[in-house]
Amino acid sequence: MGQLEPDKLEWTRDLPAPRRQGTKKELFHLSRSQVIQQRCLSLNTLASILVKARAGEYAAVLRGSVTATLLDAGLLFLLRFALDDGVEGVMAAAVHALRALLVSDDDEESTDCSFSWLRGLACFPLVPCSSEELEEEEEEDDQGLPENMRLTAKEKEERKNDYDVARRDVVKGLLRMKLLARLRYILEVVRPSPPVVLDLLDVLTRIARHSSHAATQVLDCPRLMDVVMSEFLPTSWTVPSVPAPPSVYGLPLAGAVKLLRVLATSGRHACARLLSSLGVRERLSRLLSPEPSELLLEPGQALLLSTEAYRLWAVAASYGQACDTYIELYSVLVQALQAVHRALDPSDPLLALQLQRVLALLTLLTQVTHTAGCHQELHAAVHNSSGAECPPPPPVSWGHVAGLQASLVGQLKGLVRGLDEPGGRRESCLTLIPAYLLYLGAYYHQLSQQSCFKPVDTLQELELLTSEVLQPLMSHNAVQHIITNLKSCSAVCNLQGRGAGPESIPSLPGLAGAGWRDCPGLAVPSSPFPLLTALCLLLDSVTGIHKGLSRKFSGLLVSEPVIGYLGSCSQATPTLSDASAWVLRHEHHLLYLLLRLAHKLAPKDPDVARHASLFHQVALALLPWLLPGSEHLAHDLLEGHSGGPEALELADLKLNRPAVAAGAPGHQALGPLLREACVQLPSLRACFLTHLAHLEPAVLRSKDAYLGRNPWTRSQLLPELGAGPALPADWPFLPLVSLYQRTAGGSGDGGGLQAEELPHGSLQAVSHGLQWLLLLEVWREPALKAVLPVAKLARLSCLFLSSSDLFLERPIQRLLWALLRLLTRPDRLDSLDLNHPPPGLASFQDLFTALLSQYEAVSFGDPLFGCWVLLPLQRRYNTAMRLAVFGEHVGALRSLGVTLDQLSIPLERFTSPPETSLPLLQLYFRCLVTGALRQRWCPVLYVVALAHLNTFIFSQGPAEQEVKAARRSMLRKIYYLTDKVLKDHLLLFRGASQQRPSEPGFDTYEQLPPIRAKLLESVLAGTGGGGGDGGGGSREGTR
Repeated sequence: MGQLEPDKLEWTRDLPAPRRQGTKKELFHLSRSQVIQQRCLSLNTLASILVKARAGEYAAVLRGSVTATLLDAGLLFLLRFALDDGVEGVMAAAVHALRALLVSDDDEESTDCSFSWLRGLACFPLVPCSSEELEEEEEEDDQGLPENMRLTAKEKEERKNDYDVARRDVVKGLLRMKLLARLRYILEVVRPSPPVVLDLLDVLTRIARHSSHAATQVLDCPRLMDVVMSEFLPTSWTVPSVPAPPSVYGLPLAGAVKLLRVLATSGRHACARLLSSLGVRERLSRLLSPEPSELLLEPGQALLLSTEAYRLWAVAASYGQACDTYIELYSVLVQALQAVHRALDPSDPLLALQLQRVLALLTLLTQVTHTAGCHQELHAAVHNSSGAECPPPPPVSWGHVAGLQASLVGQLKGLVRGLDEPGGRRESCLTLIPAYLLYLGAYYHQLSQQSCFKPVDTLQELELLTSEVLQPLMSHNAVQHIITNLKSCSAVCNLQGRGAGPESIPSLPGLAGAGWRDCPGLAVPSSPFPLLTALCLLLDSVTGIHKGLSRKFSGLLVSEPVIGYLGSCSQATPTLSDASAWVLRHEHHLLYLLLRLAHKLAPKDPDVARHASLFHQVALALLPWLLPGSEHLAHDLLEGHSGGPEALELADLKLNRPAVAAGAPGHQALGPLLREACVQLPSLRACFLTHLAHLEPAVLRSKDAYLGRNPWTRSQLLPELGAGPALPADWPFLPLVSLYQRTAGGSGDGGGLQAEELPHGSLQAVSHGLQWLLLLEVWREPALKAVLPVAKLARLSCLFLSSSDLFLERPIQRLLWALLRLLTRPDRLDSLDLNHPPPGLASFQDLFTALLSQYEAVSFGDPLFGCWVLLPLQRRYNTAMRLAVFGEHVGALRSLGVTLDQLSIPLERFTSPPETSLPLLQLYFRCLVTGALRQRWCPVLYVVALAHLNTFIFSQGPAEQEVKAARRSMLRKIYYLTDKVLKDHLLLFRGASQQRPSEPGFDTYEQLPPIRAKLLESVLAGTGGGGGDGGGGSREGTR
């Protein structure tokens, strides 16, 4: 029996291959089976598939998104139908599958992890961005209908069926299917097992994250929140008899508190409803008054519950709410702070939960401090109100929070000393220190605005803080070590070209990619970002009060890891997606704070001033990256850095750029233009701030949030990501685009306005805009790398379409000539692809047609405008633009008098390769023989037409009969031309000569080369001239 006998196993070759697991169709079929076990099996299998797909287990073996495939097959409707099943087991499996579809544990962990970071309470709504394909479908539906018959957006939404809604937005589709009412029924009537309850709370939390509208629907669903509050957040409960009770009804659940926290994040009004109408205030007192060990719950669950309660309270305090509870529970909070040292025990199996609870407590104290700091301003506003609306003063004042600072500084000192200890305690200290720094940053920021502020005492206090805490912290080996991880943990430097994961689908966006903890990033334990961000925030507050301490912190700013990191950021092109936005936003905070610190230190420290150029490059790179909700940062960067240290550095530069030989318009040296622009930097800054005035409401909302003006904060839910970053990538072109939109863009005759008829200040605004663009193109070219060359050309073209003579103004002419020369350098021309439509336009050809019409109407033969028209006529671009000039707009040839020395583009780009479009060649010929195209009127295109026609008529390569006939016909007509000069030019043309731009701009043969003469004779004799060597025409030039 121990010997293998292969011959007796031969029969197994005929067995069928092992059957694979059920297909999608089989699983969907089983879900409708009459057998209960089969329905449960199919739903549990689908849930398992969704979980594995989200974890990326199928990425290496399957193409596309498994989740998207299942949704297209009708998974959403299958699950919604299964939730109505009368069998509890089937319904529980459906809930589990629904959670697997909607809820990402990575998303929840990432938001919890970053909750205690700077502005960590705020998060982006998980609303799908609008799909271009679906928008095009809607536009097609409206085509042909008069304006009064078109449906509004709300009417279109109401007319969509559930499938169309779910195809765009899974959560919205579920809400349309009355999911909330069904979940309430399951919780209230079915009273399922603990795992199902937890899944349902997670699903409700994910729905609340979708948008403020979805959160309101959760709050408004009849009896849903009453069930959650009464069953899962009771004010009293009994001790469970077993560690894992069969039912969680009547017990407080951390998942329920988290649901309340996410609902509160959606807006101050939702938070007020929770506190007043649903009894959340009483629950906070009930959950936080006793120690976690006294909550009569399993220790881990008790810590989770206490942590979530602190987080919920912190969100409420971020609106200036629930601060009276702070006064009531002040002694409890003090006791919790005194017990922080117990959370640092490395042997505690619940150490991670203990640390999260301390972080949540410190976040709460930070928010209460911000709220208390606003009490004095609001109290004065109430008594001095001039009719303007303002929030009521919060119940907590500065005196209620000032006493905690000393004890927290003492604990921070202990944590800094704890960095010397090995192992887990050091890691725990590094975890907690950022929250203490954020608290102190908030405290000193608000202290400086209080009437009780004592400058002398505070200066001494800050000197002690610097010498005893901040300097030892910055110089500690542990901190120095993690700072070296800046570049490797950076999302900005490492997200270039990396899109969303394979399971990321537009209709169900997420915050974090799968496995975000397993690779370097902002949230991993070795990341320096939480610590550095908090430290820079505190340094910003300290240096704002005590400017004499600034130089003590310059070592951090000019350290090798920080400078290397900033250098990489200045060259980076991070990819924005739903999955990257949450982490990019936090990294933007650090970059912004580093730049603020550099702005303060550069005038005082030569070591920092030496890197002013790098800091300015990073500021310019950061501006178009900033996301919705960060408008205040963008405004502050524009206000503080365009005319800051960088202005001095630019003004002092030695402008050694070689001057171009003078003698023709546009050949001015750049040096004088750059010097003038440097002098105007403050005016340039004011110009752009004016053109961004439409962002003022968003800037003020963002400012309230970032400066801790909690009573004015409306919501911790950030604006939607759909519109992209806070500033457009082409923001330096705003003055030009704005003028075009106010004139030519709004009415058909805007391009006919004269300069004096334009809106007041237009000339100055356009001049400032062009000066800023010139500075960027010369010294900060990477700042415009996100703007395609074709987009730059299109934006600059707006200037010609905005007015009939604005481009003739001397300041505008000088700047436009300089920019044109920069944009048409050989390396730039190679990347200028006019076949790619500029953003906002269907094609460049549409813009070119408008430019041609404007040129004919108002150009007066201006060489600058002429160069602008000639640029798209290069041989490699669309033939349609050359056909437009020589066909519909042939009249423009009479005034297109740009000379060869004025042309900054090599003539070879117009003449090579030979033209192959027969209609265009025929137009060239017609314009020449009819006199529409003459050398003295249009020297550049005259040479171009001669070059292409000469090559065409003497070409002997194989061609279609129509082309051969056209060659013979042209050659005969040329021979019999009465205009001897044109005849000689066409027949004896040898090649263009831009090197010698004097007349005529091309070389000619003294007489026809033999091969060409023989070809001409054969054509005149009527014997043809087709066939032969295709290279004969080009070889003539070397004879």
